[in-house]
Amino acid sequence: MTLFHGSIVALVTPFKNGDVDWSAFDNLVEWHIDQGTHALVPCGTTGEASTLSDEEHIAVIQRCVDVVQKRIPVIAGTGSNNTDHAIELTLAAQKSGADAALTVSPYYNKPSQEGLYFHFKSIHDSTNIPLILYNIPGRSVVDMSNDLVYRLSLLDRIQGIKDASNDVGRANWMRLHCKKDFCLLSGEDPTAAGYLAQGGHGCISVSANIAPGLCAQMHEAWQAKNIKEFEIFRDQLYPLHAALFFESSPSPTKYALSQMGFCTDDVRAPILKATQACREAVDCAVEKVLGGYHDQTPKKIGAR
Repeated sequence: MTLFHGSIVALVTPFKNGDVDWSAFDNLVEWHIDQGTHALVPCGTTGEASTLSDEEHIAVIQRCVDVVQKRIPVIAGTGSNNTDHAIELTLAAQKSGADAALTVSPYYNKPSQEGLYFHFKSIHDSTNIPLILYNIPGRSVVDMSNDLVYRLSLLDRIQGIKDASNDVGRANWMRLHCKKDFCLLSGEDPTAAGYLAQGGHGCISVSANIAPGLCAQMHEAWQAKNIKEFEIFRDQLYPLHAALFFESSPSPTKYALSQMGFCTDDVRAPILKATQACREAVDCAVEKVLGGYHDQTPKKIGAR
């Protein structure tokens, strides 16, 4: 078994009156642990990392590590399109005690494959924390080639990849060519089942924000080779995957969490709150998947 596997939530960053809502954040982390989530990713795309200040970014990672207390792994989002900035954030994650750092392909700059190699190798050589690559061509424009992933997998602490290319066949290629135990994680909920079938180990999931128990059980059924049970969870979760991307993430997810009593639906511009049409789509999906909204907040643990 690889170091990271199963249902790994791309954790939202709750806001209230423009600031990070630390009490809501703590309660979300505790809920995920209680529901069986296998690992947490603070400060990823779903965590609105691109609109966090550096101080907030580092504080969110530290808070997650402090609340989790090694009960499950914490994979800190530390990506940037500035190599030096990515190194700084990764060093901060390392200092926090995070178990790994998730670092995305530089967006907007459109680097070459060799430029991408230099970027990730520079982060690797400047830090001592395990690294997970993040390939998401839909947001970063550039696509990491299979050959590039292979080259990077030869570096000691590059332990895996979050693949949001929507090409599930790539998992099989990487499984056959990259180093042993290279961690293969889907970055798209609708492809998670296919990715597992091609040799993947898990999914960094948006849907797990809303249905962490079901997502965890789906992955556990796969690991136990209980295919019939796996198929039930796969099909049950499917309506949620589409609804949470009805509009730009994470506004649909935050709307659902607000209805469940966890946090406000506040997002940071240029992302806007979910429209009425989006809310209705999310409501419908949650009804199908969970039987409606419920206040599932665990006993409040208060702000630390």
